[in-house]
Amino acid sequence: MSVMTAARTSAPADRPQLGLRERKKIKTREAIRTATYALVMEQGYDATTIEQIAERAEVSPSTVFRYFPTKEDIVLTDEYDPLIMEEVRARPADEPWPDTIRYVMRKAAQVGIEEDVEVARLRTQLLAEVPAVRSRMMESMSVTGSMLCQAIGERTGRDPESLEVRVYAMSFIGGLMETSLYWAENGHQDDFLTLIDRTMDVLEHGLPTEKP
Repeated sequence: MSVMTAARTSAPADRPQLGLRERKKIKTREAIRTATYALVMEQGYDATTIEQIAERAEVSPSTVFRYFPTKEDIVLTDEYDPLIMEEVRARPADEPWPDTIRYVMRKAAQVGIEEDVEVARLRTQLLAEVPAVRSRMMESMSVTGSMLCQAIGERTGRDPESLEVRVYAMSFIGGLMETSLYWAENGHQDDFLTLIDRTMDVLEHGLPTEKP
């Protein structure tokens, strides 16, 4: 599950082509997500049922549950966490770690906003307004955190299970979640890339000594 609910990233150019079965799975997941977003925009999150989603996506309710255990997972889950990790691994080996993670997060955010800004806004709005979505996001953060720990370990030579790496990774993920919440709570008026830069500045340098 992507901790940055607004962010998506494209696959590297040399990524192997997926097989037919995997492409069908992705197509089904996308159909379920698209149906969910449309229904939520029409009638709200709480009023949207799995049965309605299945009918709109032209699949059975059991298929929806097979791909997404809960309705919250439909909103939060995407295909992009592994691709973000691939982007991290593709950066130059001698690039400082803060520069690597800032580049990857800016790219992910930019692609996500450009791909479908309304969906990005909807996802972050639901994160801010629906307790069940926010709770499920908190549960999913450990999965993304483990992936990030592995990437940090590969790039820095540190033990991915060390306290320092785990604290850094989860601080980063928590900061990105708060960035998404802040964006939604302030009516999506701010430029999301600017917010990402502000977040990265705090994680890299700490809290500014001067008030804004």
